[in-house]
Parts: sequence; structure tokens; C-alpha cells
Amino acid sequence: MKWFNTLSHNRWLEQETDRIFNFGKNAAVPTGFGWLGNNGQVRADMGTHLWITARMLHVYSVAACMGRPGAYALVEHGITTLNDALRDKQYGGWYACVNDEGVVDASKQGYQHFFVLLGAASAVTTGHPDARPLLDYAIEVIEKYFWSEQEQMCLESWDEAFSKTEDYRGGNANMHAVEAFLIVYDVTSERKWLERALRIASVIIHDVARKGDYRVNEHFDTSWNPMRDYNKENPAHRFRAYGGTPGHWIEWGRLMLHLRAALEARFETPPDWLLEDAKGLFYATIRDAWAPDGADGFVYSVDWDGTPIVRERVRWPIVEAMGTAYALYTVTGDAQYEAWYQKWWDYCMKYLMDYENGSWWQELDPHNEVTTKVWDGKQDIYHLLHCLVIPRLPLAPGLAPAVAAGLLDSNAK
Repeated sequence: MKWFNTLSHNRWLEQETDRIFNFGKNAAVPTGFGWLGNNGQVRADMGTHLWITARMLHVYSVAACMGRPGAYALVEHGITTLNDALRDKQYGGWYACVNDEGVVDASKQGYQHFFVLLGAASAVTTGHPDARPLLDYAIEVIEKYFWSEQEQMCLESWDEAFSKTEDYRGGNANMHAVEAFLIVYDVTSERKWLERALRIASVIIHDVARKGDYRVNEHFDTSWNPMRDYNKENPAHRFRAYGGTPGHWIEWGRLMLHLRAALEARFETPPDWLLEDAKGLFYATIRDAWAPDGADGFVYSVDWDGTPIVRERVRWPIVEAMGTAYALYTVTGDAQYEAWYQKWWDYCMKYLMDYENGSWWQELDPHNEVTTKVWDGKQDIYHLLHCLVIPRLPLAPGLAPAVAAGLLDSNAK
């Protein structure tokens, strides 16, 4: 049974994409894009987070390139608020969180700034006149504060005044730097962004994770030595969970295949390990995290021997798994990846997709009942594009640039 690159399946993906776009537009607030609750309404108590606003700018840039009426206005809203309420006009960069009264968290987080870079680069593809200046400024901030020439990796965070950086190096922030760098490359054609993406992947995946059965370490000291006990007392942390976070393992696999495709598009020969390690990450995620306790679903985190730690099933890992299954199928033609993709869609339809309140549930317990141990609400719709739009695109160029180039459904028969 074939789904990939068929008109019938792509039509179904299109319908679900529009349902998600319609849900997400409710997030617009004067200071950016707010935190959506399970009922689809903004939770004012959560404030306006930089990472959500930047990701929603990215999302609606894709929607605008898909010709969705109203999306361009949301692109403009995202750009405006990134230039206003969330931007630190004194010290530079962007605040982590604001609300209607002012700044809630003035720290400068690499994870969040890389999403600004992604959102700005995606917005450039819409032709909005303010998008390129936003991207140029984001690049300036990244170059000055977050890309370390000495380490050839990305720093984690700074205080408000960019005077003190954290003695911690994070795999999560660097992974999303790779994602953003690929899109920046697509819109600028500057090869250094591919070089940086390849360097980050080589350190975190090929040098470290590969030697640990592809259980990706995300916590490092300033010399890039793994810190395996980091956050052991707080294993369900949203951004720095203790142990391995398998959703990131499989997400890394897709990003490495995008990088591989970008190098091939330049008529360059990518290193063999990009594909080899992508496969290894895919298999490791299934080995350790898929239904280890008998019930379907990916557990949130595992220990270094593969034992589940946080057994809740969070939405984004399975979404990323479907995107990576498509990417691996595209490269290899191996039918097993399509079989997993179909199995995972059946799971999502049964447990995660919420047709009553909108969008998808963000978190389920080990019995696949809705819960809020790690996440409360349906914060944004960014990850969902990776199972709804990416399976209709080539692997290069990246998401928004590919849609803007008219490549959506170009492989469908």
C-alpha cells in the first residue's frame, strides 16, 4: 500500500494542514503570538514567548507561500512584534518572554534566537519588504553572540546585557541552529551556513551519539564533554530533560538528510555518515522509545541504557518521526520507512488529533490518555508542518523556500 507521493494522500495532508493553520491564527496577540491552551484560546498567564512568536512567523510564512488568504497579514504581525515588543533596543537581540505590562524574562536564549533566525529567513520567501532587514539583524546577533568561532559551535545563552554567557553547551539549541542555518543558506546562498551545520552534526551526532548507540547526548560543558547526569533531579524538563530525548534523535535524522540534499544540490559529495547516522538515529528511536511498556507511542525520555524515564507520550516526537520516515524513504526507497509512517499516522488519528477543540493534543500519559505532566496546552503548530508539509516536498531546498519555489506536491502522481 503506497501513500508517499500520491495525490490522494497529499490531498488529505492538505486538508489537515488547513485545519491546523486555522487553529494557529488564534494565537496572534499585540505582543506577538501567545501560548494556546487546549481549547484553542490564548493563555494570557503564560506571556508571549520569543520561541513561539518566531516559530509562528515561520509557520505562516509557509502558509503565505502556499497561497492561504490571511497568512501574509500574520507574517507582517510576526515581523512587527519581533521588531517591537520582543526586541531589546538597548542591548540588542530579543527578550525571552514579555507580556502586556513589559518584560517577563530578559535573558537572551540561543534556542529562541535560532527560531528568530528561522522565522526571518522563512519570511524572506514571502517577499515581505521588512523580512530581509529582520534576517540581516538576526544574522548579526547570531554572529556576534551565539556562533563561537573558537569552538565552531553555538553558545547556549546570555544575560540581558550580553555580558555573561552560560557555562553550558546545549544540543537542543545547536540542533535548531542547524535547522535555521539550512534555511538561511537557501535564501542567502552563503555556503558557510552549510559548513556550520555540518560541523555541529559531526560533533553531536557523528562524534558523540554514534559511539553511544545513537542515544544523543544534549548536555555538554564548555569543552564539549558530555554531562550525562545533567538535570537528573528534573527529568521532565521541557527543554533540558535528563538522559536521552528520542524525539530529538529522530529529528536530527531528518535535518541531516536535508543537509545531505543541500550539498548534493551544489553538486558536492556529502559525507557517507550523514545517511548512515540518520538511519542509526531512526532505528535507535524505535528501539528505545516506541512502545517500550506495551502501549503504542514514543516515550519522552530514556536513560543511557535505554530504560524509559518519562513515559508520557508528547506530540512532537511522533510528528518528527513521520517527517524523518519520509526523508529516509526519499533517499533510500526502502518500503519499511513508509510502513512506519503509516503506522504512526494511524496512532495519531486514534489518540492525538483533536477534532473537537482543534489541533492535536500535546501530551498523553502511558495509557494514551490526555495529561499535562510535561506540557500544558497546544502551544503552537510548528512541529506539525514536519508531518503535514515536508512529506510533499523534495529534501532541498528547505521548507519555506521549497514551497515558495512551487515545489509542493511536485512528486505526486
